[in-house]
Amino acid sequence: MRVLVVNAGSSSLKLRLLDATDQVVAAHDLPAPRGLADAATLTDVLGGLGQVDAVGHRIVHGGTEFIAPVIVDEGVVGKLRALIDLAPLHQPKSLAALDAVGRVLPGLPAVACFDTAFHAQMPAAAATYALPPEWRTRWPLRRFGFHGLSHAYASRRAAELLGRSRKGFRVVTCHLGAGASLAAVMDGHSVDTTMGFTPLEGLVMATRSGSIDPGLVLWLEEHVGMPPAELAATLEHRSGLLGLAGTPEMPSILAAEEEGQAEAQLAVAVYLHRLRAGVAAMAAAMDGLDALVFTGGVGENAASIRQRSADGLEFLGVKVDPARNEDAGDREIGTRNARVRTLVIAAREDLEIARQVREVLGRPRAGR
Repeated sequence: MRVLVVNAGSSSLKLRLLDATDQVVAAHDLPAPRGLADAATLTDVLGGLGQVDAVGHRIVHGGTEFIAPVIVDEGVVGKLRALIDLAPLHQPKSLAALDAVGRVLPGLPAVACFDTAFHAQMPAAAATYALPPEWRTRWPLRRFGFHGLSHAYASRRAAELLGRSRKGFRVVTCHLGAGASLAAVMDGHSVDTTMGFTPLEGLVMATRSGSIDPGLVLWLEEHVGMPPAELAATLEHRSGLLGLAGTPEMPSILAAEEEGQAEAQLAVAVYLHRLRAGVAAMAAAMDGLDALVFTGGVGENAASIRQRSADGLEFLGVKVDPARNEDAGDREIGTRNARVRTLVIAAREDLEIARQVREVLGRPRAGR
């Protein structure tokens, strides 16, 4: 089965065609400044792919209903549209891509794969906000978690690289990119994560604030008169590393830090403080830790962030080998005698989506 993976981002539409052995045989990143690539360009690209047997779409939010991948039909699309208010920045773009690809490649089975689904079975203690019952029953006020496709793949790949069964395996996966989150994965299942009702909760990110005191938001609204729309735009697009250092780009911040720029030094210190605290909290959710995984653009490419994160986690048994940390590819970077195994794994949501598509359609990858 050749699976076309469709990932609609904030400004691009990423297409990956995987063959029966999971090799990427075609890759296209199309500009999509308004959430959708130019129709003529999309038609040309899809028309030149050759055989496609099924399509897998990354959908950010599945709400409380979609807790596993599902074959797309009109009923599913209607329910996904009803979830737009839970993910107004991402859901419309995913739905637009689903519609556009379906028009160009009609008749192919399409499977929706959800970033929230991996976290849907978290224990109630991890998923529940301490809010009045009338709020929690009237509205879907719970911790959903995001980046689930990345966390699912990274944890599965870590077990594979270490020759471990997923049963009894306790791993914290660190998806560190423009968006950033951690997941505590035990027995192959998410038992805690740092993002919550929205992707704003948790770690410091490129332009998102991460967790802040909700009283601060209420204070700005009540005493400063800041409109909710302005609050949302600031916390989502003008905070995080950008707010601290003036740029959302980690390589630039690390270079400025090395030059002694105070804002960059503070940005890295805050980023690492939240990251170490988050890893420790995820480990506590599993009563211990067997492996720590770095993935995502920062996780894969910022050796300094990995090293300094680990330096603050030695009490958990994490210890990174500086030489191995500088190598490339999926690999173990911990010292030989470290109690916790530490790895770097390339983010491959496309492989996880293709796996889920084959699972839903009942056709496993060749050789499995």
